[in-house]
Amino acid sequence: MGIRIEERKGLFSLETAHTLYQMKADETGVLQHIWYGPRTDTDMSYRIRTVNRGFCGNPYEMQDRPDYSLDTLPQEYSGSGAGDYRSSALEAENHDGSMSVDWRYAGYRLLKGKVKPERLPGLRGNEETDGLEITLEDKANGLTVYLTYWLFDRYDVIVRSARIENRGSKGIILRKAATLCVDFPYGQQDVIHFHGRHAMERIPERTGIPTGGRLAFESCRGMSSHQSNPFIILCDPNTTERSGMCYGFMLMYSGNHLEEVSRDQTGSTRVVCGIHPEKFSWKLEPGDSFQTPEAILSCSMEGLNILSRNYHRVIRDEVISPRWRKARKPVLVNSWEACYFDFNADKLLELARSAADLGMEMLVLDDGWFGCRNDDTTSLGDWFCNEGKLGCSLKELAERIHSQGLKFGLWLEPEMISPDSDLYRAHPDWALTDPGRKPMVSRHQLVLDMGRQEVRDYLYDNISTILKEARIEYIKWDFNRSMANVYSRALPEDRQGEAAHRFMLGTYSLLERLTNTFPDVMIEGCSGGGGRFDAGMLYYCPQIWCSDNTDAVERLEIQKGTSYGYPACTMGSHVSASPNHQTGRTIPLETRGIVAQAGTFGYELDPAKLTEAERKTVKSQIADFHRYEELIAWGDYYRLDESESDFTSWMFVSPDRSKALLSIVATHVRANGPFPFVRLQGLDPEKTYRREDTGEHMTGAALMHGGISFPQFTGDYPAIQVCFSAAAD
Repeated sequence: MGIRIEERKGLFSLETAHTLYQMKADETGVLQHIWYGPRTDTDMSYRIRTVNRGFCGNPYEMQDRPDYSLDTLPQEYSGSGAGDYRSSALEAENHDGSMSVDWRYAGYRLLKGKVKPERLPGLRGNEETDGLEITLEDKANGLTVYLTYWLFDRYDVIVRSARIENRGSKGIILRKAATLCVDFPYGQQDVIHFHGRHAMERIPERTGIPTGGRLAFESCRGMSSHQSNPFIILCDPNTTERSGMCYGFMLMYSGNHLEEVSRDQTGSTRVVCGIHPEKFSWKLEPGDSFQTPEAILSCSMEGLNILSRNYHRVIRDEVISPRWRKARKPVLVNSWEACYFDFNADKLLELARSAADLGMEMLVLDDGWFGCRNDDTTSLGDWFCNEGKLGCSLKELAERIHSQGLKFGLWLEPEMISPDSDLYRAHPDWALTDPGRKPMVSRHQLVLDMGRQEVRDYLYDNISTILKEARIEYIKWDFNRSMANVYSRALPEDRQGEAAHRFMLGTYSLLERLTNTFPDVMIEGCSGGGGRFDAGMLYYCPQIWCSDNTDAVERLEIQKGTSYGYPACTMGSHVSASPNHQTGRTIPLETRGIVAQAGTFGYELDPAKLTEAERKTVKSQIADFHRYEELIAWGDYYRLDESESDFTSWMFVSPDRSKALLSIVATHVRANGPFPFVRLQGLDPEKTYRREDTGEHMTGAALMHGGISFPQFTGDYPAIQVCFSAAAD
């Protein structure tokens, strides 16, 4: 494992535990992408063939080689306007108005010790992490790109990014600056993307790639979005959960993004991922550089479940802050669905008492505690306590909550501003709005210009004052509208294309500053639920509210889709009231608990309204969650029901394979139906396992190959949860 360089051949080989990523600088200096897949210990450039194809031009220096064309060669980071007509990785406007970018290899540098990309989140690594930097240049305009690769070999993960520098004497405007380009010269592939909407996020959809066509998965909403997650999977058509080739491409970015997948006339598939180029531009004066976000790449030869576990492990170990990697998460109750805006200190204290009696461990006060906020029309930006509404200070409220034995958390929406607020009346120029145009308003709020230092300083001062004055252990950081009218009063007119990305850099900067100052305050990300569920936010927020939809049956789809790229320990998931506030559906409390236990676990209801039988069930759920908490957070996750439509099933297996937790939820109960049946995964075939609910003993081989059946389901949305423990040798 590691990085092998054969300078004479211009060959670069990046090896992880099971995969090989290979590039080669050819005789003209074009850096070709040679291979990504299983380790082969071979120069894979033997696979690349050339032939004279009509209307595929040749570089000037290869005009006597009509078979040699940038339009047909697999490239590591494609330019534009110079003969490659496929999706480009970078587009630029040169000082003279020309728009061609033609890269040639200019050298490499070995790296040791992972560093975070400037002003952006990144995988953490350590001083032993191996890296490679390859330099490509365009001698005509002085533009240079430094392609960086970091190896996280035990996860079968490679991390890519690009830094573009203007080394010429004239200004250049970037029109597109992708993080990666990967070409697959042979074979038909499917692409899996994760679409959605508010309250129904990250739903997997699998589709073929049309020849001559281009698929675009994107967000231009100023956030990674409910509609399209910045994560896609490329896979062979016959790939399943348990077998087949598949590749993951996850952009570590929380703003506008674009994942392009295209198949050209020769049958070659290209993937390009990065910041969305629509309405984007970045001015590079001589000596300036631009850093792209990192992307996390992984490859599995044994199906989608292994690909997912590669991502789960690397996110848990290398994205989430070390402070929170192994930290136990408190079982919380959130005030939102319990009382919405209608509360005071006495009502919250009663909520806290009821929660503490059931074994809950934290109360989170959601929207409505600040400014003059009694509905969603006012006060965002006025981050001071509404003591008249509460009847006490925030410090006093926190003390009273803690006196009940609970921790205390608080909702914030720092990046937003209400037109009806003291902040807006004092600084209307701090909002992103077009000159001379009435702005689009969503949820009665505008978006702050986070690219401005004075805005970030104001927010830092206000939030840090709150955290210093009151004992607060948790922040729910929300973002409740898409961006529009993205115009910054702090930028000149020729740099307005930078505003959206500067906004995202500003948000990251504020999060970095707050997490450094208050390392013991856990931040949960949120954007109307799961509208900003991405690896960039997970760098600062060890968990993200998975969706505003708390209906357990709907959550089966949402959490399953999320699991393709993100681990269970990052998914904010709560038991909510029944009938559900979003769908009106009635679901048994036991089922709601099992579904919520596949995440961080908590409650979104008023405990005082529970019956005595429900209170007993809640106490049992909390006890079970604590019993299985480590297994859920750190175990290997398996999706089990890829061909089953009547129920959803999943399981967690401990790293040493000594424990497993199986969960099944029926979504369609049929009269005289079949027995629910699943084959378990991930067990040790040589071990004997005890089924803890019945005491039965079965070998791992029997459970994985022969499977296990259960009695017929009856009733509305019944669920089963069974723990298996390996018998002592």
